[in-house]
Amino acid sequence: MPRILSLLAKHGIPASFFVPAVTALLHPGEVKAILAPGVHEVGMHGWIHERNSLLSEETERELMRRSYQTLTEVMGKSPVGIRTPSWDFSPFTLKLIRELGLLYDSSLMADDRPYEVNENGQPSGVVELPVEWLLDDYPYFGFSRFEAIRPHITPSEVLEIWKAEFDVAYQEGTLFLLTMHPKYIGHRSRMVMLEELIQYMKGHQGVWFATHEEIARYVAEGAGG
Repeated sequence: MPRILSLLAKHGIPASFFVPAVTALLHPGEVKAILAPGVHEVGMHGWIHERNSLLSEETERELMRRSYQTLTEVMGKSPVGIRTPSWDFSPFTLKLIRELGLLYDSSLMADDRPYEVNENGQPSGVVELPVEWLLDDYPYFGFSRFEAIRPHITPSEVLEIWKAEFDVAYQEGTLFLLTMHPKYIGHRSRMVMLEELIQYMKGHQGVWFATHEEIARYVAEGAGG
């Protein structure tokens, strides 16, 4: 985390960190370090990285409310958005997001541009900032000692993929959203790759680096088209 925060500070880039509530309780100093510069955002990411689709509505509601309250207490302000653990949505998740009055979700994949989530065929008022496995560091760098197949891809190969994704997003004038995990991206060779990507993006005129909250407010106000 210090390495990541240092890189963001070096390039003046704000970022959104989605933190399970139990992680915030165990490591409140990390949350405070994220918020200290005054530019980053901390959003909801479940109670203890539970799978929502395996929970009853009552249990999911209880854990989501507990997560919201815990982050509010640790941060001193309320979170405005959520990324569900493992991008896992139950039939009740959107309803519970609305109950909490959250501005946005970032867990779904219906488009690669921001959109408004529908609920029972009607606009929900919840802005979706969509995710994508191609733009997640886990499929490239994740490692499980219990599986026979190991990921084998170099940082330079990931950089090539992410540059190509950014190029088209730039041509279309829309969203380029990366999902990264400190335990994967924070290693030295991968941080070198990430800085090269940042420098590449900064070399394009008019690129806006923003938190999820800033983008969601921009979209909600109608400026995002």
